[in-house]
Amino acid sequence: MSAHVLTHWDPENPEFWKEKGAAIAQRNLWISIFALTLAFAIWVLWSVVTVNLNKVGFNFSKNQLFWLTALPALSGATFRVFYSFMVPIFGGRRWTVISTLSLLIPALGMGFALRDPSTSYGTMLVLALLCGFGGGNFSSSMANISFFFPKLKKGTATGLNAGIGNLGVSLAQFLVPTVISGAMLGGLTGDGLPVKDGAGQHLWLQNAGFVWVPFILLATLMAWFGMNDIADAKASFRDQAIIFKRKHNWLMCWLYVGTFGSFIGFSAGLALLTQSQFPDVNPTQYAFLGPLVGALTRPVGGWISDRFGGGAHVTLYTFILMVLAVIGVLFTLPSGDSAGSFPAFLGLFILLFALTGIGNGSTFRMIPVIFLTARSLDAEKTEEAQKAAIIQGNKEASAVLGFSGAVGAYGGFFIPKAFGTSLELMGSVNGALYAFILFYLSCVVVTWWFYARKGARTPC
Repeated sequence: MSAHVLTHWDPENPEFWKEKGAAIAQRNLWISIFALTLAFAIWVLWSVVTVNLNKVGFNFSKNQLFWLTALPALSGATFRVFYSFMVPIFGGRRWTVISTLSLLIPALGMGFALRDPSTSYGTMLVLALLCGFGGGNFSSSMANISFFFPKLKKGTATGLNAGIGNLGVSLAQFLVPTVISGAMLGGLTGDGLPVKDGAGQHLWLQNAGFVWVPFILLATLMAWFGMNDIADAKASFRDQAIIFKRKHNWLMCWLYVGTFGSFIGFSAGLALLTQSQFPDVNPTQYAFLGPLVGALTRPVGGWISDRFGGGAHVTLYTFILMVLAVIGVLFTLPSGDSAGSFPAFLGLFILLFALTGIGNGSTFRMIPVIFLTARSLDAEKTEEAQKAAIIQGNKEASAVLGFSGAVGAYGGFFIPKAFGTSLELMGSVNGALYAFILFYLSCVVVTWWFYARKGARTPC
Protein backbone atom coordinates (compact mmCIF):
# COMPACT_ATOMS: atom_id res chain seq x y z
CA MET A 1 0.00 0.00 0.00
CA SER A 2 1.24 3.52 -0.82
CA ALA A 3 3.02 5.49 1.91
CA HIS A 4 0.50 8.25 1.25
CA VAL A 5 -2.42 6.05 2.39
CA LEU A 6 -3.31 6.31 6.11
CA THR A 7 -4.44 2.84 7.19
CA HIS A 8 -5.24 3.95 10.74
CA TRP A 9 -6.97 7.28 11.33
CA ASP A 10 -8.72 8.08 14.62
CA PRO A 11 -8.95 11.86 15.13
CA GLU A 12 -11.51 11.48 17.95
CA ASN A 13 -8.79 9.80 20.07
CA PRO A 14 -7.06 12.66 21.97
CA GLU A 15 -3.75 10.80 22.28
CA PHE A 16 -3.64 9.89 18.58
CA TRP A 17 -4.60 13.44 17.61
CA LYS A 18 -1.89 15.03 19.76
CA GLU A 19 0.93 12.67 18.82
CA LYS A 20 0.30 12.21 15.12
CA GLY A 21 -3.06 13.25 13.77
CA ALA A 22 -2.96 17.04 14.15
CA ALA A 23 0.25 17.51 12.15
CA ILE A 24 -0.96 15.32 9.27
CA ALA A 25 -4.38 16.98 9.22
CA GLN A 26 -2.89 20.48 9.19
CA ARG A 27 -0.54 19.65 6.32
CA ASN A 28 -3.42 18.30 4.22
CA LEU A 29 -5.55 21.31 5.15
CA TRP A 30 -3.06 23.95 4.01
CA ILE A 31 -2.28 22.23 0.71
CA SER A 32 -6.03 21.89 0.15
CA ILE A 33 -6.51 25.60 0.88
CA PHE A 34 -3.91 26.60 -1.72
CA ALA A 35 -5.46 24.39 -4.40
CA LEU A 36 -8.98 25.54 -3.56
CA THR A 37 -7.97 29.22 -3.70
CA LEU A 38 -6.79 28.71 -7.29
CA ALA A 39 -10.00 26.82 -8.12
CA PHE A 40 -12.16 29.72 -6.94
CA ALA A 41 -10.02 32.19 -8.89
CA ILE A 42 -10.56 30.25 -12.13
CA TRP A 43 -14.27 29.89 -11.39
CA VAL A 44 -14.96 33.64 -11.27
CA LEU A 45 -12.59 34.91 -13.96
CA TRP A 46 -15.46 35.92 -16.22
CA SER A 47 -16.89 38.26 -13.59
CA VAL A 48 -13.84 40.48 -14.19
CA VAL A 49 -13.20 39.80 -17.86
CA THR A 50 -16.74 40.59 -19.05
CA VAL A 51 -16.63 44.26 -18.03
CA ASN A 52 -13.62 44.72 -20.35
CA LEU A 53 -14.63 42.68 -23.42
CA ASN A 54 -16.48 45.39 -25.34
CA LYS A 55 -13.72 47.90 -24.61
CA VAL A 56 -11.29 46.04 -26.88
CA GLY A 57 -13.44 45.11 -29.86
CA PHE A 58 -15.82 42.39 -28.70
CA ASN A 59 -19.46 43.31 -29.28
CA PHE A 60 -21.75 41.54 -26.83
CA SER A 61 -25.09 42.66 -25.38
CA LYS A 62 -25.67 43.15 -21.65
CA ASN A 63 -27.67 39.94 -21.51
CA GLN A 64 -24.90 38.02 -23.31
CA LEU A 65 -22.38 39.35 -20.78
CA PHE A 66 -24.58 38.26 -17.87
CA TRP A 67 -24.71 34.80 -19.45
CA LEU A 68 -20.91 34.65 -19.48
CA THR A 69 -20.79 35.51 -15.77
CA ALA A 70 -23.57 33.06 -14.90
CA LEU A 71 -22.54 29.96 -16.88
CA PRO A 72 -19.43 29.09 -14.80
CA ALA A 73 -21.67 28.86 -11.76
CA LEU A 74 -24.12 26.61 -13.61
CA SER A 75 -21.43 24.18 -14.79
CA GLY A 76 -19.53 24.43 -11.50
CA ALA A 77 -22.62 23.49 -9.54
CA THR A 78 -23.22 20.54 -11.85
CA PHE A 79 -19.61 19.37 -11.56
CA ARG A 80 -19.96 19.59 -7.78
CA VAL A 81 -22.72 16.99 -7.85
CA PHE A 82 -20.22 14.47 -9.22
CA TYR A 83 -17.17 15.78 -7.37
CA SER A 84 -18.93 15.42 -4.00
CA PHE A 85 -18.72 11.61 -4.31
CA MET A 86 -15.20 11.35 -5.74
CA VAL A 87 -13.06 11.50 -2.58
CA PRO A 88 -14.29 8.22 -1.03
CA ILE A 89 -13.97 6.55 -4.46
CA PHE A 90 -10.53 7.82 -5.61
CA GLY A 91 -9.03 9.11 -2.35
CA GLY A 92 -8.53 12.74 -1.36
CA ARG A 93 -4.94 13.04 -2.54
CA ARG A 94 -5.51 11.50 -5.95
CA TRP A 95 -8.66 13.48 -6.61
CA THR A 96 -7.05 16.77 -5.53
CA VAL A 97 -4.29 16.17 -8.07
CA ILE A 98 -6.76 15.37 -10.88
CA SER A 99 -9.14 18.22 -10.14
CA THR A 100 -6.39 20.82 -9.72
CA LEU A 101 -4.63 19.80 -12.94
CA SER A 102 -7.95 20.17 -14.81
CA LEU A 103 -7.86 23.92 -14.11
CA LEU A 104 -5.21 24.25 -16.83
CA ILE A 105 -7.89 23.66 -19.48
CA PRO A 106 -9.93 26.86 -18.88
CA ALA A 107 -6.84 28.89 -17.90
CA LEU A 108 -4.99 28.13 -21.14
CA GLY A 109 -8.19 28.25 -23.21
CA MET A 110 -9.06 31.75 -22.04
CA GLY A 111 -5.47 32.84 -22.52
CA PHE A 112 -5.52 31.96 -26.21
CA ALA A 113 -9.13 32.98 -26.95
CA LEU A 114 -8.96 36.44 -25.39
CA ARG A 115 -6.08 37.50 -27.65
CA ASP A 116 -8.47 37.78 -30.63
CA PRO A 117 -11.67 39.92 -30.60
CA SER A 118 -13.01 37.88 -33.51
CA THR A 119 -13.32 34.84 -31.22
CA SER A 120 -16.95 33.72 -31.48
CA TYR A 121 -19.47 34.09 -28.69
CA GLY A 122 -20.01 30.32 -28.83
CA THR A 123 -16.35 29.73 -28.00
CA MET A 124 -16.66 32.15 -25.11
CA LEU A 125 -19.66 30.24 -23.79
CA VAL A 126 -17.74 26.94 -23.90
CA LEU A 127 -14.83 28.49 -22.00
CA ALA A 128 -17.21 29.94 -19.43
CA LEU A 129 -18.65 26.46 -18.91
CA LEU A 130 -15.14 24.99 -18.54
CA CYS A 131 -14.36 27.47 -15.75
CA GLY A 132 -16.88 25.41 -13.81
CA PHE A 133 -14.04 22.95 -13.12
CA GLY A 134 -12.94 25.46 -10.49
CA GLY A 135 -16.35 25.45 -8.87
CA GLY A 136 -16.51 21.67 -8.81
CA ASN A 137 -13.34 21.42 -6.74
CA PHE A 138 -15.02 22.89 -3.68
CA SER A 139 -17.24 19.89 -2.99
CA SER A 140 -14.45 17.33 -3.15
CA SER A 141 -12.11 19.56 -1.15
CA MET A 142 -14.60 20.08 1.69
CA ALA A 143 -15.60 16.42 1.75
CA ASN A 144 -11.93 15.43 1.96
CA ILE A 145 -10.95 17.81 4.76
CA SER A 146 -13.93 16.84 6.92
CA PHE A 147 -12.45 13.32 7.29
CA PHE A 148 -9.20 14.58 8.81
CA PHE A 149 -10.51 16.48 11.84
CA PRO A 150 -12.34 15.53 15.05
CA LYS A 151 -15.92 16.63 15.59
CA LEU A 152 -15.01 19.59 17.81
CA LYS A 153 -12.62 21.00 15.18
CA LYS A 154 -14.55 20.30 11.99
CA GLY A 155 -16.23 23.71 11.94
CA THR A 156 -12.97 25.62 12.23
CA ALA A 157 -11.17 23.34 9.73
CA THR A 158 -13.86 23.43 7.06
CA GLY A 159 -14.29 27.16 7.71
CA LEU A 160 -10.60 27.78 7.07
CA ASN A 161 -10.57 25.57 3.98
CA ALA A 162 -13.60 27.24 2.47
CA GLY A 163 -12.99 30.72 3.84
CA ILE A 164 -9.40 31.11 2.68
CA GLY A 165 -10.29 29.17 -0.47
CA ASN A 166 -13.06 31.69 -1.12
CA LEU A 167 -10.36 34.37 -1.14
CA GLY A 168 -9.64 33.14 -4.64
CA VAL A 169 -12.69 35.13 -5.73
CA SER A 170 -11.38 38.45 -4.45
CA LEU A 171 -7.83 37.52 -5.49
CA ALA A 172 -8.98 37.10 -9.09
CA GLN A 173 -11.03 40.29 -9.00
CA PHE A 174 -8.09 42.23 -7.55
CA LEU A 175 -5.26 40.68 -9.57
CA VAL A 176 -6.81 40.39 -13.03
CA PRO A 177 -7.33 44.16 -13.58
CA THR A 178 -3.61 44.57 -12.81
CA VAL A 179 -2.22 41.79 -15.03
CA ILE A 180 -4.38 42.73 -18.04
CA SER A 181 -3.04 46.28 -17.97
CA GLY A 182 0.44 45.28 -19.16
CA ALA A 183 2.46 42.59 -20.95
CA MET A 184 3.69 39.59 -18.98
CA LEU A 185 7.05 37.87 -19.44
CA GLY A 186 8.23 40.41 -21.98
CA GLY A 187 5.20 39.96 -24.19
CA LEU A 188 5.52 36.17 -24.34
CA THR A 189 1.77 35.85 -23.76
CA GLY A 190 0.93 37.93 -26.84
CA ASP A 191 0.15 41.50 -27.86
CA GLY A 192 -2.34 43.77 -26.16
CA LEU A 193 -5.60 44.89 -27.77
CA PRO A 194 -6.28 48.61 -28.27
CA VAL A 195 -8.97 50.13 -26.06
CA LYS A 196 -11.76 51.96 -27.90
CA ASP A 197 -11.44 55.69 -27.31
CA GLY A 198 -8.62 54.87 -24.92
CA ALA A 199 -6.03 57.37 -26.18
CA GLY A 200 -3.61 54.64 -27.20
CA GLN A 201 -4.24 52.37 -24.21
CA HIS A 202 -4.06 48.58 -24.58
CA LEU A 203 -5.37 45.64 -22.55
CA TRP A 204 -3.82 42.16 -22.39
CA LEU A 205 -7.01 40.22 -21.56
CA GLN A 206 -5.24 36.90 -22.23
CA ASN A 207 -3.22 37.40 -19.04
CA ALA A 208 -6.41 36.77 -17.05
CA GLY A 209 -5.97 33.10 -17.97
CA PHE A 210 -2.23 32.69 -18.39
CA VAL A 211 -1.29 34.18 -14.99
CA TRP A 212 -2.65 31.14 -13.11
CA VAL A 213 -0.80 28.42 -15.03
CA PRO A 214 2.44 28.21 -12.95
CA PHE A 215 0.49 28.26 -9.68
CA ILE A 216 -1.80 25.45 -10.85
CA LEU A 217 1.25 23.32 -11.67
CA LEU A 218 2.79 24.09 -8.25
CA ALA A 219 -0.42 23.17 -6.40
CA THR A 220 -0.67 19.91 -8.32
CA LEU A 221 2.86 18.91 -7.29
CA MET A 222 2.22 19.88 -3.67
CA ALA A 223 -0.91 17.73 -3.57
CA TRP A 224 0.85 14.74 -5.13
CA PHE A 225 3.80 14.77 -2.74
CA GLY A 226 2.25 16.25 0.39
CA MET A 227 -1.32 15.01 0.82
CA ASN A 228 -2.78 11.70 2.05
CA ASP A 229 -5.62 9.27 1.37
CA ILE A 230 -7.52 7.79 4.31
CA ALA A 231 -8.23 4.06 3.93
CA ASP A 232 -11.30 4.11 6.22
CA ALA A 233 -12.86 6.90 4.16
CA LYS A 234 -13.30 4.63 1.16
CA ALA A 235 -16.90 4.20 0.01
CA SER A 236 -18.66 3.44 -3.25
CA PHE A 237 -21.20 5.76 -4.83
CA ARG A 238 -23.89 3.31 -3.75
CA ASP A 239 -22.79 3.59 -0.12
CA GLN A 240 -22.93 7.38 -0.28
CA ALA A 241 -26.20 7.55 -2.20
CA ILE A 242 -28.08 6.91 1.06
CA ILE A 243 -28.00 10.69 1.59
CA PHE A 244 -30.65 11.15 -1.11
CA LYS A 245 -33.09 9.46 1.28
CA ARG A 246 -32.15 11.75 4.16
CA LYS A 247 -34.49 14.69 4.76
CA HIS A 248 -31.74 16.77 6.31
CA ASN A 249 -29.66 16.54 3.14
CA TRP A 250 -32.32 18.43 1.19
CA LEU A 251 -32.99 20.92 3.97
CA MET A 252 -29.31 21.82 4.24
CA CYS A 253 -29.09 22.13 0.45
CA TRP A 254 -31.87 24.72 0.63
CA LEU A 255 -30.07 26.69 3.34
CA TYR A 256 -26.75 26.52 1.54
CA VAL A 257 -28.30 28.01 -1.59
CA GLY A 258 -29.13 30.97 0.64
CA THR A 259 -25.60 31.35 2.04
CA PHE A 260 -23.04 30.14 -0.48
CA GLY A 261 -25.36 30.60 -3.45
CA SER A 262 -25.66 34.24 -2.48
CA PHE A 263 -21.90 34.60 -1.98
CA ILE A 264 -20.93 33.22 -5.38
CA GLY A 265 -23.93 34.76 -7.16
CA PHE A 266 -23.24 38.25 -5.86
CA SER A 267 -19.52 37.72 -6.61
CA ALA A 268 -20.32 36.88 -10.23
CA GLY A 269 -22.95 39.56 -10.78
CA LEU A 270 -21.94 42.58 -8.71
CA ALA A 271 -19.55 44.16 -11.23
CA LEU A 272 -22.09 44.09 -14.05
CA LEU A 273 -24.89 45.11 -11.67
CA THR A 274 -22.84 48.12 -10.57
CA GLN A 275 -22.09 49.00 -14.18
CA SER A 276 -25.81 48.89 -15.03
CA GLN A 277 -26.99 50.95 -12.04
CA PHE A 278 -24.09 53.38 -11.63
CA PRO A 279 -22.51 53.74 -15.11
CA ASP A 280 -20.08 56.45 -13.95
CA VAL A 281 -18.46 54.06 -11.45
CA ASN A 282 -15.60 51.72 -12.43
CA PRO A 283 -16.81 48.41 -10.91
CA THR A 284 -13.44 46.67 -11.06
CA GLN A 285 -12.13 49.05 -8.39
CA TYR A 286 -14.65 47.74 -5.86
CA ALA A 287 -15.80 44.27 -6.99
CA PHE A 288 -13.15 42.40 -5.00
CA LEU A 289 -14.14 43.98 -1.65
CA GLY A 290 -17.33 42.00 -1.11
CA PRO A 291 -15.90 38.55 -1.83
CA LEU A 292 -12.87 39.44 0.31
CA VAL A 293 -15.08 40.24 3.30
CA GLY A 294 -17.24 37.15 2.69
CA ALA A 295 -14.20 34.90 2.57
CA LEU A 296 -12.73 36.38 5.75
CA THR A 297 -15.97 36.00 7.72
CA ARG A 298 -16.51 32.36 6.76
CA PRO A 299 -14.00 30.99 9.30
CA VAL A 300 -15.64 33.30 11.86
CA GLY A 301 -18.98 31.61 11.21
CA GLY A 302 -17.41 28.19 11.73
CA TRP A 303 -15.54 29.30 14.85
CA ILE A 304 -18.61 30.87 16.49
CA SER A 305 -20.63 27.76 15.68
CA ASP A 306 -17.93 25.55 17.24
CA ARG A 307 -18.10 27.63 20.39
CA PHE A 308 -21.88 27.20 20.64
CA GLY A 309 -21.87 23.53 19.63
CA GLY A 310 -23.82 23.67 16.40
CA GLY A 311 -24.60 26.68 14.28
CA ALA A 312 -28.37 26.81 13.88
CA HIS A 313 -28.85 30.04 15.82
CA VAL A 314 -25.96 31.69 13.96
CA THR A 315 -27.58 30.68 10.67
CA LEU A 316 -31.01 31.87 11.81
CA TYR A 317 -29.87 35.39 12.72
CA THR A 318 -27.74 35.56 9.58
CA PHE A 319 -30.77 35.06 7.32
CA ILE A 320 -32.81 37.61 9.26
CA LEU A 321 -30.09 40.21 8.74
CA MET A 322 -29.80 39.29 5.05
CA VAL A 323 -33.49 40.07 4.58
CA LEU A 324 -33.00 43.50 6.14
CA ALA A 325 -29.86 44.17 4.07
CA VAL A 326 -31.60 43.41 0.75
CA ILE A 327 -34.50 45.68 1.74
CA GLY A 328 -31.88 48.38 2.36
CA VAL A 329 -30.35 47.84 -1.10
CA LEU A 330 -33.70 48.65 -2.70
CA PHE A 331 -33.52 52.18 -1.28
CA THR A 332 -30.02 52.81 -2.65
CA LEU A 333 -30.82 52.22 -6.33
CA PRO A 334 -31.50 54.94 -8.92
CA SER A 335 -35.23 55.51 -9.43
CA GLY A 336 -37.22 58.33 -10.98
CA ASP A 337 -35.46 61.60 -10.24
CA SER A 338 -33.11 59.98 -7.70
CA ALA A 339 -29.59 59.08 -8.80
CA GLY A 340 -29.32 56.57 -5.96
CA SER A 341 -26.41 56.26 -3.55
CA PHE A 342 -23.43 54.19 -4.63
CA PRO A 343 -21.65 54.35 -1.23
CA ALA A 344 -24.76 53.02 0.52
CA PHE A 345 -25.26 50.42 -2.24
CA LEU A 346 -21.67 49.21 -1.89
CA GLY A 347 -21.80 49.25 1.91
CA LEU A 348 -24.94 47.13 2.04
CA PHE A 349 -23.52 44.63 -0.44
CA ILE A 350 -20.35 44.34 1.63
CA LEU A 351 -22.60 43.65 4.63
CA LEU A 352 -24.43 41.01 2.59
CA PHE A 353 -21.13 39.38 1.67
CA ALA A 354 -20.08 39.36 5.33
CA LEU A 355 -23.35 37.69 6.29
CA THR A 356 -23.05 35.07 3.54
CA GLY A 357 -19.56 34.23 4.82
CA ILE A 358 -20.79 33.78 8.39
CA GLY A 359 -23.73 31.71 7.12
CA ASN A 360 -21.43 29.56 4.97
CA GLY A 361 -19.38 28.69 8.02
CA SER A 362 -22.35 28.05 10.29
CA THR A 363 -24.29 25.87 7.84
CA PHE A 364 -21.25 23.69 7.18
CA ARG A 365 -20.77 23.35 10.94
CA MET A 366 -24.41 22.25 11.25
CA ILE A 367 -24.07 19.34 8.82
CA PRO A 368 -21.67 17.07 10.76
CA VAL A 369 -23.58 17.69 13.99
CA ILE A 370 -26.94 16.93 12.38
CA PHE A 371 -25.84 13.66 10.80
CA LEU A 372 -23.84 12.41 13.77
CA THR A 373 -26.82 13.17 16.02
CA ALA A 374 -29.35 11.61 13.66
CA ARG A 375 -27.38 8.37 13.19
CA SER A 376 -26.75 8.14 16.94
CA LEU A 377 -30.46 8.53 17.68
CA ASP A 378 -31.35 5.85 15.12
CA ALA A 379 -28.77 3.32 16.40
CA GLU A 380 -28.98 1.01 19.40
CA LYS A 381 -27.37 2.34 22.58
CA THR A 382 -24.61 -0.29 22.74
CA GLU A 383 -21.00 0.89 22.46
CA GLU A 384 -20.45 -1.06 19.24
CA ALA A 385 -23.60 0.32 17.62
CA GLN A 386 -22.72 3.88 18.59
CA LYS A 387 -19.21 3.55 17.13
CA ALA A 388 -20.71 2.27 13.88
CA ALA A 389 -23.16 5.20 13.96
CA ILE A 390 -20.26 7.66 14.23
CA ILE A 391 -18.50 6.11 11.20
CA GLN A 392 -21.73 6.16 9.18
CA GLY A 393 -22.59 9.68 10.32
CA ASN A 394 -19.17 10.95 9.24
CA LYS A 395 -19.50 9.35 5.80
CA GLU A 396 -22.98 10.77 5.29
CA ALA A 397 -21.91 14.19 6.55
CA SER A 398 -18.97 14.18 4.14
CA ALA A 399 -21.24 13.35 1.20
CA VAL A 400 -23.77 15.98 2.26
CA LEU A 401 -21.03 18.62 2.60
CA GLY A 402 -20.13 17.97 -1.00
CA PHE A 403 -23.64 17.60 -2.36
CA SER A 404 -25.06 20.65 -0.57
CA GLY A 405 -22.06 22.58 -1.90
CA ALA A 406 -23.12 21.47 -5.36
CA VAL A 407 -26.73 22.51 -5.01
CA GLY A 408 -25.79 25.75 -3.26
CA ALA A 409 -23.57 26.76 -6.15
CA TYR A 410 -26.58 26.99 -8.48
CA GLY A 411 -27.24 30.29 -6.74
CA GLY A 412 -24.21 31.57 -8.60
CA PHE A 413 -26.13 31.03 -11.83
CA PHE A 414 -29.57 32.22 -10.79
CA ILE A 415 -28.50 35.47 -9.13
CA PRO A 416 -26.69 37.03 -12.15
CA LYS A 417 -29.42 35.71 -14.44
CA ALA A 418 -32.09 37.14 -12.12
CA PHE A 419 -30.45 40.55 -12.40
CA GLY A 420 -30.18 40.28 -16.19
CA THR A 421 -33.73 39.01 -16.66
CA SER A 422 -35.20 41.60 -14.28
CA LEU A 423 -33.42 44.37 -16.18
CA GLU A 424 -34.62 43.02 -19.53
CA LEU A 425 -38.26 42.51 -18.51
CA MET A 426 -38.82 45.29 -15.98
CA GLY A 427 -36.11 47.83 -16.68
CA SER A 428 -34.84 47.52 -13.09
CA VAL A 429 -33.37 44.91 -10.73
CA ASN A 430 -36.10 45.37 -8.10
CA GLY A 431 -37.93 42.19 -9.13
CA ALA A 432 -34.81 40.11 -8.50
CA LEU A 433 -34.27 41.71 -5.09
CA TYR A 434 -37.87 41.04 -4.00
CA ALA A 435 -37.40 37.39 -4.98
CA PHE A 436 -34.24 37.21 -2.84
CA ILE A 437 -36.13 38.60 0.17
CA LEU A 438 -38.83 35.93 -0.11
CA PHE A 439 -36.24 33.18 -0.42
CA TYR A 440 -34.27 34.33 2.61
CA LEU A 441 -37.49 34.42 4.63
CA SER A 442 -38.10 30.77 3.70
CA CYS A 443 -34.58 29.98 4.99
CA VAL A 444 -35.43 31.67 8.30
CA VAL A 445 -38.47 29.41 8.69
CA VAL A 446 -36.61 26.19 7.79
CA THR A 447 -33.70 26.94 10.13
CA TRP A 448 -35.93 27.79 13.08
CA TRP A 449 -38.38 24.88 12.71
CA PHE A 450 -35.93 22.04 12.14
CA TYR A 451 -32.80 23.11 14.02
CA ALA A 452 -33.09 26.22 16.21
CA ARG A 453 -36.42 25.92 18.05
CA LYS A 454 -36.82 24.28 21.40
CA GLY A 455 -37.89 20.68 20.87
CA ALA A 456 -36.23 20.16 17.47
CA ARG A 457 -35.21 16.51 17.04
CA THR A 458 -31.73 17.39 15.74
CA PRO A 459 -30.82 20.70 17.39
CA CYS A 460 -27.43 22.09 16.49
